[in-house]
Amino acid sequence: MKKIITSISICISLCASGQVAFNGSEVGVELHAASVSSFGGTFSVGFKYAAILNEHFAVGPSFRLQRTWNNNLGVKTNFNIFGGGIYAHARYKDALFGGFEFELLRSPYNFLDLTNGNKKWAPTLFIGGGFSKEYNEKFRINLGVFYDVINAENSPFRSSYSIRIKNSEGAVQRILPIIYRINFFFPIGNNKDKKDK
Repeated sequence: MKKIITSISICISLCASGQVAFNGSEVGVELHAASVSSFGGTFSVGFKYAAILNEHFAVGPSFRLQRTWNNNLGVKTNFNIFGGGIYAHARYKDALFGGFEFELLRSPYNFLDLTNGNKKWAPTLFIGGGFSKEYNEKFRINLGVFYDVINAENSPFRSSYSIRIKNSEGAVQRILPIIYRINFFFPIGNNKDKKDK
């Protein structure tokens, strides 16, 4: 875990210490929901601050607040999950983006042992990309698909994984740690290129 955090920190500091121009900043809001019904579900909102570097790179901290609930045969449980992390996105021609998002989340359960209610920190390291488009210099939408490289046993995103690999009898053999995310970014700083236009 320390190696992952150290590696990410070194990458960000190398980008920041090079010939990188600050092109303003953005505030981002991310929405995530899965299996929302009377039997259970999860909903989270994530907040991001982005420093725009060289017009093509956005890096910064993130914070997440998540609510998870279950109603299993009349036994109701509710969890509040929170945490933070860092992320970096590279944007290409106002059409595509790719990057990573690392978070440490306070998770109250372990999917392999549901009776263990000890609160633990769950690391996530999502790598992915997707569609990115700015609209009238007022906001940007990122629609992405991400793969969790760590896939921790107590990750609160496990209930959101929907891609299942089945054998010839139709039994699920493996669930891929892939999620879908939508982010909205709102500029709070001036972009140098926009000033020059």
